[in-house]
Amino acid sequence: MLSASLACAGETVPLFNGKDLTGWKADVPAADKNPSISPSFVVRDGNLVSMGEPRGHLITEREYGDYKLVVEYRFTKGGGNCGVLVHSSKPRFLGNMFPQSIEVQMMHENAGDFWCIGENIEVPDMEKRRPHKEGQKFGGGPGDARRIINLTDGSEKPLGEWNRMEIECKGAEVKVSVNGTLVNHGSNATVTKGRIALQAEGTEVEFRKVDLTPLEK
Repeated sequence: MLSASLACAGETVPLFNGKDLTGWKADVPAADKNPSISPSFVVRDGNLVSMGEPRGHLITEREYGDYKLVVEYRFTKGGGNCGVLVHSSKPRFLGNMFPQSIEVQMMHENAGDFWCIGENIEVPDMEKRRPHKEGQKFGGGPGDARRIINLTDGSEKPLGEWNRMEIECKGAEVKVSVNGTLVNHGSNATVTKGRIALQAEGTEVEFRKVDLTPLEK
């Protein structure tokens, strides 16, 4: 497998090789005190599987910037939560769990939402699309308005079917499509590169593709 760090612009490389978790490292807080705990991420029948529990993240060993990421995934046991975190840096930044990053939500019926975790990104119609309490600021801190609602409803396939999410990170912009529909587009991000992370957040999710294509800088 060609390393994505060595790939040329426009040359797609798999971050998941279909066999094992080479190139990734799990960060699962519950494993700190119990190293023999069941793994949160496994390879099963050629798919990368987030088991959902124990909760944590599977994080690339390398950092990336200016790329398109294609993730094909499905929920296997009913609807639930998961996410792809881009531009990830400091581990366990929020709640001793979530790395500093911009999360692209995969939660069923909410795919494409942004969650700001120690970073920030802007979209048009911020007052409408970013729920907040009076006096609450738009940011990525624990008390900030961190969620940015996506643009569409109905972009996801029925539960159990495969979805295709495309995340394009170019400079300070992040653009997200789900099954060919643009669902979010943010700009003025406070970060432009970092690691990529997949979540274990309570629900089993299979990934059959995690492909990265470097973009022209």
